[in-house]
Amino acid sequence: MSETPEDSIKTTHFGYRTVPLEEKKGLVAAVFDSVAAKYDVMNDIMSLGSHRLIKRFTIELSAVRPGQTVLDLAGGTGDLSLKFSRLVGDSGRVILADINASMLRVGRDRIIDSGAGSNILFSQVNAEALPFADNSFDCICIAYGLRNVTDKDAALRSMFRTLKPGGRALVLEFSRPTNPLVGKAYDVYSGLWPVAGRLVTGDSDSYRYLVESIRMHPDQETLRQMMADAGFTDTRYHNVMGGVCAIHLGFKPVASDR
Repeated sequence: MSETPEDSIKTTHFGYRTVPLEEKKGLVAAVFDSVAAKYDVMNDIMSLGSHRLIKRFTIELSAVRPGQTVLDLAGGTGDLSLKFSRLVGDSGRVILADINASMLRVGRDRIIDSGAGSNILFSQVNAEALPFADNSFDCICIAYGLRNVTDKDAALRSMFRTLKPGGRALVLEFSRPTNPLVGKAYDVYSGLWPVAGRLVTGDSDSYRYLVESIRMHPDQETLRQMMADAGFTDTRYHNVMGGVCAIHLGFKPVASDR
């Protein structure tokens, strides 16, 4: 039987929906265009402020030192970039990178308004094809961004390529609760986020997608294996809040020439 044009169209997930592959980037962009202005406020509401403590733990795991170069990928509103900026100091550099211009604009304005971050640069990039030279960064961190990437394997390979030998990658993302009771409570609570989104931002659909994207994201062990398949060694993860979130780590071998 011959293949019809419809059969040959590649598809992917946008939340629970199946959409043509080439449409997902635009759909995700529309979500973050909508939520950018209230992104930090909604983060506080949805996490009850816990995202700040989780990000602090992520910074500690980064082991970033003065003089190093850090890529804050999908860095959005720039809260992690500001923290990395203080760690690398005047002799180091942080690149705040995001595919979404609205999010990047909010992050840039926030950093400029803070009066800090003279060592922070800004770059609009696609995580699947990072426009940086091989072996550029001592640390690459992507926080709450990987689940929105269409081709996660390509993004991990691109992160590996641009990481210096001996460097580390961190992936902070929502994950799978390890306790069934915690999982049920979390499902109920996260189900309220679209309601909060409508009340605070006037947009419930974007937050419905965010909830669905969390539930479609790979679990801890699957993501750990994906990082290993991309070339990272000593891959591991730390569950946070009983697995509601997880911080994955991977290292680029010192001898690697990829």
